[in-house]
Amino acid sequence: MKDQEVALTVHLEELRKRLIYILASFLVFFAVSFAFVEQIYSWLVKDLEFKLALLGPGDVLWIYFKISAVCSIALTIPLAAYHVWRFVLPALQEHERKATFMLIPALFLLFILGISFGYFLVFPIVLSFMQELAGEGFQQFYTSEKYFSFLISLTVPFGILFELPVVILFLTAIGILNPQMLKKSRKIAYFVILITSVLITPPDLISDILVLVPLVLIYEVSINLSSFIYRKKLLKTETLSS
Repeated sequence: MKDQEVALTVHLEELRKRLIYILASFLVFFAVSFAFVEQIYSWLVKDLEFKLALLGPGDVLWIYFKISAVCSIALTIPLAAYHVWRFVLPALQEHERKATFMLIPALFLLFILGISFGYFLVFPIVLSFMQELAGEGFQQFYTSEKYFSFLISLTVPFGILFELPVVILFLTAIGILNPQMLKKSRKIAYFVILITSVLITPPDLISDILVLVPLVLIYEVSINLSSFIYRKKLLKTETLSS
């Protein structure tokens, strides 16, 4: 019993250390991003056909904080993944260590891909629909704070959702998930994906399909990747047993 308590204490201390590293990395990347935030802001608004307004002197600071935070999250993801990998490393076999380590850069790339999908495809469609909905009956006036809050809400979730295949691969590799569980949850997953696509897009069929199809494909790809990893694990276990 005492040995178990000591082991738990060691694990908690290791977890605390990893979390501190992740938080420190986020703060460093946040500071670096904030140093270049004006250039990032200029790039994001360079193609806008309208001027963004500020309602107060503090608005610009909050906007810069939000932009810097998103950039910092993107840059912190691979380091956070590395520290998670190091934390579970003792429980992994040699071949699992190498396989899961290769997933770390994929997390960063898929997050950027998801952000790009939201920014270049979903956001313009939704913004255009909102502008058409307002029409000439309203004076369309956009503040920077509202605009960037809207932009972030339509891009960051896709960055997170696009990482689903890698997360499922990792959980399958360490034995928490298996393809059977994912297949049994397919109906629930499809329902959640459908609700998500309807909530974040305008009420028209084309927009819903543009979001729904990629998310469904991501889930199906995740199941196939999980099956592939699971079969390899079983084969490796059988080989070691014999």
